[in-house]
Amino acid sequence: MGESAEFREESGPSGAGHGSAGRKLLRDTHESKTDREARLFRRSQAAESRPSYLGHVLTENRNGLVMAACVTQSSSRAEREAALAMVDELPVRAEIITLGADKGYQEEHFIAGLRQRQVVPHVAEYPVQSKQWPNCVTERNDPGFEPSQKKRKQVEQVFSWIKHGAGLRQTKVRGRRRVDWMFRLAAAALNLLRMQRLLAPAV
Repeated sequence: MGESAEFREESGPSGAGHGSAGRKLLRDTHESKTDREARLFRRSQAAESRPSYLGHVLTENRNGLVMAACVTQSSSRAEREAALAMVDELPVRAEIITLGADKGYQEEHFIAGLRQRQVVPHVAEYPVQSKQWPNCVTERNDPGFEPSQKKRKQVEQVFSWIKHGAGLRQTKVRGRRRVDWMFRLAAAALNLLRMQRLLAPAV
Protein backbone atom coordinates (compact mmCIF):
# COMPACT_ATOMS: atom_id res chain seq x y z
CA MET A 1 0.00 0.00 0.00
CA GLY A 2 1.27 3.47 -0.74
CA GLU A 3 0.84 6.76 1.03
CA SER A 4 2.49 10.16 1.32
CA ALA A 5 3.27 12.84 3.85
CA GLU A 6 4.45 16.44 3.71
CA PHE A 7 7.81 17.67 5.05
CA ARG A 8 7.96 21.44 5.43
CA GLU A 9 10.37 24.30 4.86
CA GLU A 10 10.11 28.14 4.99
CA SER A 11 8.97 30.77 2.41
CA GLY A 12 9.68 34.14 0.43
CA PRO A 13 9.15 35.63 -3.46
CA SER A 14 10.31 34.45 -7.04
CA GLY A 15 8.88 34.07 -10.67
CA ALA A 16 7.86 31.91 -13.94
CA GLY A 17 4.57 30.03 -14.61
CA HIS A 18 4.20 26.26 -14.19
CA GLY A 19 0.40 26.16 -14.44
CA SER A 20 -1.68 25.33 -17.52
CA ALA A 21 -1.12 27.82 -20.40
CA GLY A 22 1.74 29.35 -18.43
CA ARG A 23 -0.52 30.41 -15.56
CA LYS A 24 1.44 31.37 -12.47
CA LEU A 25 1.01 29.16 -9.43
CA LEU A 26 1.82 29.99 -5.83
CA ARG A 27 5.08 28.12 -6.17
CA ASP A 28 6.03 30.54 -8.97
CA THR A 29 5.71 33.59 -6.72
CA HIS A 30 7.08 32.15 -3.46
CA GLU A 31 10.16 30.07 -2.73
CA SER A 32 12.03 28.92 0.33
CA LYS A 33 14.73 31.27 1.57
CA THR A 34 16.99 28.32 2.31
CA ASP A 35 16.04 25.52 -0.14
CA ARG A 36 15.03 26.36 -3.73
CA GLU A 37 14.06 22.74 -4.48
CA ALA A 38 11.23 22.85 -1.92
CA ARG A 39 7.85 23.65 -3.54
CA LEU A 40 4.74 25.27 -2.10
CA PHE A 41 2.14 22.66 -1.23
CA ARG A 42 -0.88 22.20 1.02
CA ARG A 43 -2.52 18.96 2.10
CA SER A 44 -6.08 20.36 2.03
CA GLN A 45 -8.07 23.47 1.11
CA ALA A 46 -8.06 24.52 4.76
CA ALA A 47 -4.31 24.06 5.19
CA GLU A 48 -1.65 26.70 4.71
CA SER A 49 0.62 26.47 1.63
CA ARG A 50 4.27 26.02 2.62
CA PRO A 51 7.48 25.10 0.81
CA SER A 52 7.84 21.37 1.35
CA TYR A 53 8.70 17.93 -0.01
CA LEU A 54 6.48 14.86 -0.14
CA GLY A 55 7.58 11.60 1.46
CA HIS A 56 6.12 8.32 0.13
CA VAL A 57 6.14 4.77 1.50
CA LEU A 58 4.98 1.37 0.31
CA THR A 59 4.30 -1.12 3.13
CA GLU A 60 3.44 -4.80 3.22
CA ASN A 61 0.10 -5.69 4.79
CA ARG A 62 1.04 -8.43 7.23
CA ASN A 63 3.40 -6.57 9.59
CA GLY A 64 3.44 -3.02 8.24
CA LEU A 65 7.12 -3.18 7.24
CA VAL A 66 8.24 -0.54 4.75
CA MET A 67 9.04 -2.12 1.37
CA ALA A 68 10.01 1.09 -0.43
CA ALA A 69 10.37 4.77 0.46
CA CYS A 70 11.28 7.98 -1.36
CA VAL A 71 10.94 11.77 -1.30
CA THR A 72 9.80 13.88 -4.25
CA GLN A 73 9.17 17.53 -4.92
CA SER A 74 5.63 18.46 -3.95
CA SER A 75 2.97 18.32 -6.67
CA SER A 76 -0.59 17.11 -7.18
CA ARG A 77 0.65 14.10 -9.22
CA ALA A 78 3.64 13.16 -7.05
CA GLU A 79 1.83 10.61 -4.86
CA ARG A 80 0.60 8.48 -7.76
CA GLU A 81 3.81 8.75 -9.77
CA ALA A 82 5.89 7.78 -6.73
CA ALA A 83 3.60 4.82 -5.96
CA LEU A 84 4.09 3.36 -9.44
CA ALA A 85 7.85 3.94 -9.26
CA MET A 86 8.03 2.15 -5.88
CA VAL A 87 5.99 -0.79 -7.21
CA ASP A 88 8.60 -1.10 -9.97
CA GLU A 89 11.31 -1.37 -7.30
CA LEU A 90 9.72 -4.44 -5.71
CA PRO A 91 11.42 -7.81 -6.31
CA VAL A 92 10.26 -9.81 -9.34
CA ARG A 93 7.35 -11.99 -8.28
CA ALA A 94 5.29 -14.77 -9.87
CA GLU A 95 2.05 -14.10 -8.00
CA ILE A 96 -0.31 -11.15 -8.46
CA ILE A 97 -0.25 -8.67 -5.58
CA THR A 98 -2.78 -6.09 -4.38
CA LEU A 99 -2.32 -2.45 -3.46
CA GLY A 100 -4.61 -0.60 -1.04
CA ALA A 101 -4.82 3.19 -1.31
CA ASP A 102 -7.11 6.10 -0.42
CA LYS A 103 -9.40 8.12 -2.72
CA GLY A 104 -6.58 10.39 -3.84
CA TYR A 105 -5.28 7.49 -5.94
CA GLN A 106 -8.52 7.00 -7.89
CA GLU A 107 -7.18 8.27 -11.20
CA GLU A 108 -7.22 6.65 -14.64
CA HIS A 109 -3.48 6.61 -15.37
CA PHE A 110 -2.64 5.24 -11.92
CA ILE A 111 -5.23 2.43 -12.00
CA ALA A 112 -4.13 1.47 -15.54
CA GLY A 113 -0.49 1.56 -14.43
CA LEU A 114 -1.18 -0.88 -11.59
CA ARG A 115 -2.98 -3.29 -13.89
CA GLN A 116 -0.14 -3.18 -16.42
CA ARG A 117 2.16 -4.23 -13.56
CA GLN A 118 -0.20 -7.08 -12.56
CA VAL A 119 -1.11 -5.30 -9.34
CA VAL A 120 -4.77 -5.50 -8.27
CA PRO A 121 -5.97 -1.98 -7.31
CA HIS A 122 -7.82 -1.86 -4.00
CA VAL A 123 -8.40 1.90 -4.13
CA ALA A 124 -11.09 3.67 -2.08
CA GLU A 125 -13.74 5.20 -4.34
CA TYR A 126 -15.42 8.59 -4.49
CA PRO A 127 -19.24 8.70 -4.07
CA VAL A 128 -21.24 7.83 -7.19
CA GLN A 129 -22.26 11.48 -7.66
CA SER A 130 -18.62 12.59 -7.81
CA LYS A 131 -17.24 13.86 -11.13
CA GLN A 132 -13.96 12.00 -10.53
CA TRP A 133 -12.84 9.57 -13.27
CA PRO A 134 -15.28 6.65 -13.47
CA ASN A 135 -16.40 5.05 -10.24
CA CYS A 136 -16.14 1.32 -9.58
CA VAL A 137 -12.73 1.21 -11.28
CA THR A 138 -11.21 -0.94 -8.55
CA GLU A 139 -11.87 -4.53 -7.55
CA ARG A 140 -14.37 -3.68 -4.79
CA ASN A 141 -15.91 -7.16 -5.04
CA ASP A 142 -12.52 -8.80 -4.47
CA PRO A 143 -12.59 -10.50 -1.03
CA GLY A 144 -9.29 -8.80 -0.23
CA PHE A 145 -10.63 -5.27 -0.77
CA GLU A 146 -11.90 -4.61 2.76
CA PRO A 147 -8.79 -6.06 4.47
CA SER A 148 -6.60 -3.91 2.18
CA GLN A 149 -8.52 -0.78 3.11
CA LYS A 150 -8.12 -1.54 6.82
CA LYS A 151 -4.44 -2.42 6.56
CA ARG A 152 -3.50 0.63 4.45
CA LYS A 153 -4.00 2.79 7.53
CA GLN A 154 -0.80 1.28 8.92
CA VAL A 155 1.12 3.77 6.80
CA GLU A 156 -0.16 6.56 9.06
CA GLN A 157 1.80 4.95 11.90
CA VAL A 158 4.89 4.98 9.67
CA PHE A 159 4.56 8.70 8.96
CA SER A 160 3.79 9.48 12.59
CA TRP A 161 7.04 7.80 13.70
CA ILE A 162 9.12 9.35 10.89
CA LYS A 163 7.80 12.83 11.69
CA HIS A 164 7.94 12.64 15.48
CA GLY A 165 10.19 9.71 16.39
CA ALA A 166 12.81 10.43 13.72
CA GLY A 167 12.31 14.21 13.89
CA LEU A 168 11.53 14.81 10.21
CA ARG A 169 8.39 16.90 10.66
CA GLN A 170 10.62 19.82 9.70
CA THR A 171 13.69 18.98 7.65
CA LYS A 172 17.14 19.69 9.05
CA VAL A 173 18.89 19.27 5.70
CA ARG A 174 18.51 21.09 2.37
CA GLY A 175 17.89 19.68 -1.13
CA ARG A 176 15.65 16.82 -2.22
CA ARG A 177 18.47 14.25 -2.38
CA ARG A 178 19.49 14.88 1.23
CA VAL A 179 15.89 14.86 2.47
CA ASP A 180 15.31 11.63 0.51
CA TRP A 181 18.36 10.03 2.15
CA MET A 182 17.18 11.02 5.64
CA PHE A 183 13.65 9.77 4.92
CA ARG A 184 14.88 6.37 3.69
CA LEU A 185 17.19 6.07 6.69
CA ALA A 186 14.28 6.78 9.05
CA ALA A 187 12.11 4.18 7.27
CA ALA A 188 14.91 1.60 7.60
CA ALA A 189 15.29 2.40 11.32
CA LEU A 190 11.56 1.90 11.86
CA ASN A 191 11.76 -1.48 10.11
CA LEU A 192 14.54 -2.54 12.47
CA LEU A 193 12.43 -1.57 15.49
CA ARG A 194 9.45 -3.50 14.18
CA MET A 195 11.56 -6.53 13.25
CA GLN A 196 13.04 -6.56 16.73
CA ARG A 197 9.53 -6.93 18.17
CA LEU A 198 8.49 -9.47 15.54
CA LEU A 199 11.57 -11.66 16.16
CA ALA A 200 11.45 -11.39 19.95
CA PRO A 201 10.95 -14.83 21.56
CA ALA A 202 7.49 -15.42 23.01
CA VAL A 203 7.46 -15.19 26.80
